[in-house]
Amino acid sequence: MESRLLTGATIRGLALPPKPVARIAGISSVPTVRLSGNLGDGGNLIWGRQLRPAILLEASPAITVSSMIKRQSVRPCLAAASSPDESSDSAGGAKVGFLETYPALLTGFFFFMWYFLNVIFNIINKKIYNYFPYPYFVSLIHLFVGVIYCLASWAVGLPKRAPIDSNLLKLLIPVAVCHAIGHVTSNVSFAAVAVSFTHTIKALEPFFNAAASQFILGQQIPLTLWLSLAPVVIGVSMASLTELSFNWIGFVSAMISNISFTYRSIYSKKAMTNMDSTNLYAYISIIALIVCIPPAVIFEGPQLIKHGFNDAIAKVGLTKFITDLFWVGMFYHLYNQLATNTLERVAPLTHAVGNVLKRVFVIGFSILVFGNKISLQTGIGTSIAIAGVALYSFIKAKMEEEKRQRKAA
Repeated sequence: MESRLLTGATIRGLALPPKPVARIAGISSVPTVRLSGNLGDGGNLIWGRQLRPAILLEASPAITVSSMIKRQSVRPCLAAASSPDESSDSAGGAKVGFLETYPALLTGFFFFMWYFLNVIFNIINKKIYNYFPYPYFVSLIHLFVGVIYCLASWAVGLPKRAPIDSNLLKLLIPVAVCHAIGHVTSNVSFAAVAVSFTHTIKALEPFFNAAASQFILGQQIPLTLWLSLAPVVIGVSMASLTELSFNWIGFVSAMISNISFTYRSIYSKKAMTNMDSTNLYAYISIIALIVCIPPAVIFEGPQLIKHGFNDAIAKVGLTKFITDLFWVGMFYHLYNQLATNTLERVAPLTHAVGNVLKRVFVIGFSILVFGNKISLQTGIGTSIAIAGVALYSFIKAKMEEEKRQRKAA
């Protein structure tokens, strides 16, 4: 229900306080009334004291004191008409649902689903590469399935599509291009080396973010933050030297992915918009899909037509091949979308810890599922790198929280 001015309205079921009635002769105007909250959401009407919610306002001639007195004598007071349960609800506030009472449980569920979908995506993705080693085409499928999902969601209005103009499009194109490059190079690395090793290399992403902030954006990075990155560099170096699946294509592709996602973060800051994250990620996915088509056709098109598709179908069958591609695309889109929605619900420190734990989950599950053999030095190096990322994330999140508190003060 829309809120309206009291001039030209009647108040249904309102019991007048004694004070205005006693001074009828000296009153030439209606006493001041203040509206608190949105009446459509159960806002309260206040006249010197708190009254019950659910006051109904309807269009009618202007309120006069005499008409109000007449209504007082004819209509019973809302308080007298309400039941004991309603009275207790009004006095103590509206009933709160279970999830509203325990928001931490809902946030924990979001984190669980984020990790679960991420792990499933990495497992299916790597299994596809074992019989279909075409990362450019698979990356294209990831985005294609996600775009189809977004278009179907818009068609049914869940969510409602946010409009986009040329100015916003210009801001989103650099973000989407970096997203596409980072996504493709990550998949090239996944296809070339073990999943655990790719994620170990991608643990260097905070180092590239700090370097870009210092030397590109001109932001001063404290010495403590740089020192916290030393374990990351050392740990990744140790793991790389003795990684049994190491090859230069996998290593360089993961490094390019780090750089691309760093620039994606930079351009994302310039493209800050009021659009919700679901619509924003949908538009970025559409642009990234267009960007990924040319390299997939150029680098893998001839091989796919010649023997790529036929070999995959011969190994696993047409039905499994198509369903694997569909589900890996769905899990890719859902885990990215859920990650965005999850991180909007939490503080920066929780965000940082969540990202680190996600990488630990993925590395651990990939080793268990695929039985990848790692040397002792690789295991120690990976642990040092992850610990360094956790330390860096903790320090950076604390700095951001202190900065926000200073601004608020």
